[in-house]
Amino acid sequence: MGILAPISGADQAAADKEKGGALVQPTAELDAGALFVLKSRGSWWHCGYHLTTSIVAPALLSLPFAFRLLGWVGGSICLLLGGVVTFYAYLLLSLVLEHHAMQGSRLLRFRDMATYILGPKWAIFYVGPIQFGVCYGSVVAGILIGGQNLKYIYVLCNPEGEMQLYQFIIIFGTLMLILAQIPSFHSLRHINLVSLTLSLAYSASATAASLILGYSKNAPPRDYSLQGSPVSQLFNAFNGISVIATTYACGMLPEIQATLVAPVKGKMFKGLCLCYTVIAVTFLSVGISGYWTFGNEAMGTVLSNFMAHNSLPSWLLIITNTFCFLQVSAVAGTYLQPTNEVFEKIFADPNKNQFSTRNIVPRLISRSLSVVVAIIIGAMLPFFGDLMALIGAFGFIPLDFIMPMIFYNATFKPSKHSLIYWVNTLIVAVSSVLAIIGGVASIRQIVLDAKEYRLFANV
Repeated sequence: MGILAPISGADQAAADKEKGGALVQPTAELDAGALFVLKSRGSWWHCGYHLTTSIVAPALLSLPFAFRLLGWVGGSICLLLGGVVTFYAYLLLSLVLEHHAMQGSRLLRFRDMATYILGPKWAIFYVGPIQFGVCYGSVVAGILIGGQNLKYIYVLCNPEGEMQLYQFIIIFGTLMLILAQIPSFHSLRHINLVSLTLSLAYSASATAASLILGYSKNAPPRDYSLQGSPVSQLFNAFNGISVIATTYACGMLPEIQATLVAPVKGKMFKGLCLCYTVIAVTFLSVGISGYWTFGNEAMGTVLSNFMAHNSLPSWLLIITNTFCFLQVSAVAGTYLQPTNEVFEKIFADPNKNQFSTRNIVPRLISRSLSVVVAIIIGAMLPFFGDLMALIGAFGFIPLDFIMPMIFYNATFKPSKHSLIYWVNTLIVAVSSVLAIIGGVASIRQIVLDAKEYRLFANV
């Protein structure tokens, strides 16, 4: 059955208008997760803020590393192609959601789409677990990155300091314990507007730092050749594709579209245009400038390269890390929403007030425990970036590159002689191959790096 957003008063009138005047009747009662977390009150601007925060995250600082694995030509093609394909996929997904909303079934979650379009087994055994895994994995990665940013700031201010990375992860995790209690996705709209501004700020700072170092007398030697044997180059290329795919990933577009007030028609397209304008500015500037400066020395994140060179002004590095630290807290808070929604559905009572004691206590406990577990994982496994490449291959690629095409073809049933059918089919086939090979390449990289892994390492 479809799951509808709450409809009453002005919302009912808007929904009636969206469906051409026909009365929209709920097909199922809202559970607490949909009722309390996925409130449908936002504008397309708010949707754009949420989209930008979910995609334009500090993971983009890994783009120079992806270029290192793919080279100038391969990196540029994959970066541009990834943008085109994901914009197309997200647009198709939004059109499917709009179509069902106009038919009277407003689907609020990825697993609702899977259940309604493909059947409940798809939601229970595939889409639901994958989405929970990638979103919670993103929270862990966000807490780890935030801790690393704090450590970088600490080292810049106190080079002889003895604090360890896990301590900064705990400090950042404490902030996340507070942000996790924000009641609904819609409540993040102002925070995510600030997040959008911060993403532009640290991207500009990172680009400036790359250019300053690249034009300085102490510029690192530039070597843009692909390294390793032909087999290693091939695996590295697929690993680089996984990095770029993960950078463009969202994994929760239906939940973001669920925050829109009815009527939803056309609003997601505007939000996507806002988001991809920011993507074009940030991804290209950071990826190209970082690889131009460091070449084959590009590390997993360009911030690590900056910290390894003493010729950059300390104030610039402190500002860049501060912007990243603040923005990644919003990113982690955004990726908490699908997991919060799951916990709310299980533990909350939709017949009680959202802020009643009956609902506040389990919300406080479940959200706090989920953040505490993420803190422990992040502190124990500071090499989580390698695991995120694996999660990206088996999680984000299916959700963002494959499922939108399947949902569209299953919903609109385009003719097998039409261009859109074969474009969608081609994207599904290529993405499936990339997910499998990218997953194998990620596992290979984990095995190669395993000798350097150490729990609670101070990296």
